[in-house]
Amino acid sequence: MNKKLGAVALLGASAVVLAGCAGGGATTPTSAGTPEPGELRVWLVGTDTPQEARDYLIDTFADENPGSTLVIEEQQWTGLVDKLTTSLSSSDSPDIVEMGNTQAAAFTSAGALLDLTDIQEQLGGSDLLDGFVEAGTWDGKLYAAPYYSGARVVFYNTAQYEEAGVEVPTTLDEYVSNGVALADALDGVSGVYFPGKDWYNALPFVWENGGEVAVQNDDGTWDAQLSSEASVAGLTQVQELMTEASLAAKDGDETEAWVPFRTEKAATLSVPSWAYWSIVADEDQKETALTDTLGYFALPGKDGGAAQVFAGGSNVGIAAKSAHPELAKSALEIMLSDDYQSLLAAGGLVPAKKSLGSKVAAATPELAAVIAEAAANAKLTPASPKWADVEAKGLLQDFFVKVAGGGDVASLAAELDTQIESILNG
Repeated sequence: MNKKLGAVALLGASAVVLAGCAGGGATTPTSAGTPEPGELRVWLVGTDTPQEARDYLIDTFADENPGSTLVIEEQQWTGLVDKLTTSLSSSDSPDIVEMGNTQAAAFTSAGALLDLTDIQEQLGGSDLLDGFVEAGTWDGKLYAAPYYSGARVVFYNTAQYEEAGVEVPTTLDEYVSNGVALADALDGVSGVYFPGKDWYNALPFVWENGGEVAVQNDDGTWDAQLSSEASVAGLTQVQELMTEASLAAKDGDETEAWVPFRTEKAATLSVPSWAYWSIVADEDQKETALTDTLGYFALPGKDGGAAQVFAGGSNVGIAAKSAHPELAKSALEIMLSDDYQSLLAAGGLVPAKKSLGSKVAAATPELAAVIAEAAANAKLTPASPKWADVEAKGLLQDFFVKVAGGGDVASLAAELDTQIESILNG
């Protein structure tokens, strides 16, 4: 999912130190063994969690915990690492927090979250998404459970493709050349909408060409590899799309990228699968003009098949300094329940449980199949506790803005590698 972070990490999430947090602020149980009533604060980020799921969480929690209430406090992805870093170490910590899957390692490794190992089976056990369990695990213990996932799907305007004489691509090279051809044939339309800061859609080009962002050596140090020959080949394809196929702002981000697509200012759009509902209906829930001209496919790989795409999504954990840890566990079990996760699936999100994957809402069985194909090939960023610091400093965003501006890819990548290694090995 779209996990955007602030430009500067105030403290560095991986440096969070929470003295004595293991027992901080624990709720006092009643004589009956149940926690005393209280108000539970849950941080959900952005608008991806459907209102139906929010209502279900609030109502079910109240029913299961008489006298207690649950309040959802919506946060923004921009600057989230900074805010979590500060809030999770304060005496006024929220109880449950959502975080991007690539941010989880920073907080699990810092003692900022409560150990969930004792309730892992109640949360889903082996049914939970493996990659997200790995992202939320530190030193063999689960601290941040999977919340939802979603792989990127390519949506396209069938009428514009027909007008431009372009077919659905079967390889990554064709995807690039088609984007340029569409932009040339359609006046004032992006062949592929690709704003400069959109690094999520850029990484698949690196991976498909055999490159990597960074790999860990046997001695534990990290080797950034965006300047490798393979990575540069993929980055060069990204630059071609950004400069020759896209009319998106070179310094713009992917926020609400579906708007130019649904208004037919872009012929192709790669976005998380849950964006489907924003494509087919505007803010007033009015049906858009794309009803009869909307197509979709999985981003093709270099040699065909489905490409490795960025695995968006979230993990969710209980703050180590939660004033109501037992109530928080109760709420977290609701959030990982089949009923709640099915509501997320109904909103187009890939649920945290593998057994519920077939419930992902889609317009047609064909779209559901495309989502499944893309999700099966999804990939994460380097599994370093300090990766969140890389994101928080906006290094990738700044790099791709320069790429979109026509800068020399190889020299820019070498500079970025140095910056990434400085953080990961610092």
